Amino acid sequence: MSEEKILDGQTALVTGAGGGIGRSIVLKLAELGAGIVINYSGNEVGARETEELAKKAGAAKTLVVKADVSKSDPVKEMFEKAMEAFGRIDILVNNSGVTADGLLLRMSDEDYRKVISVNLDGTFYCMREAAKIMVRQKYGRIVNLSSIVGITGNPGQVNYAASKAGIIGMTKSLARELGRKGITVNAVAPGFIETKMTESLPEAAKESFLTKIPAGRAGKPSEVAAAAAFLASPAASYINGQVLEVTGGM
Repeated sequence: MSEEKILDGQTALVTGAGGGIGRSIVLKLAELGAGIVINYSGNEVGARETEELAKKAGAAKTLVVKADVSKSDPVKEMFEKAMEAFGRIDILVNNSGVTADGLLLRMSDEDYRKVISVNLDGTFYCMREAAKIMVRQKYGRIVNLSSIVGITGNPGQVNYAASKAGIIGMTKSLARELGRKGITVNAVAPGFIETKMTESLPEAAKESFLTKIPAGRAGKPSEVAAAAAFLASPAASYINGQVLEVTGGM
């Protein structure tokens, strides 16, 4: 097996893979030889595009599964379909995430719950199903997408920051639970990354972010994908319960 195909024979499930960071992670894992389960909730066109790109990138096998990760039953069904198709799941990347920004005094119950449900509950449900499989296999890599906002906080994002901080807590806790079973659980905390989510920000907000970044630029989804792929690889076997910031020094 060549160094370029270090994930040959492994299966990775990536949530929220219809575009942006999720798609970049899929393509990086595909380049390394993994079979890929591509999850989406609403953007089927994007998910199918990701699948085609993954095949071109070298994915041995692909499966596209629609599932709302904010609910436990669809998550269970997704993992069942993945196991039927691949027989094992070696890597889980929890990338699904949404925002519903607003100042606390104006934030609705609906906007608060939506963000917590997708970002935090979704990560929990997926980790629970993956852990059942990985414990039997005595091997696994779980990589959770947090955010620098979960560490520093950010005005207008109480709900988002809470969800991403919660992911860090769950990551560190599960790492302690599963560490003796050949499973690592780590998180990636991106900073200001060029995605559709950040494109919608006002120019003044973008400039404010850039002034705080020593690198002097926004990050690229591929740079987050490289970090996630490293944590998902055999090379990261002694890294557990950690949060890798991809922020340009922010």
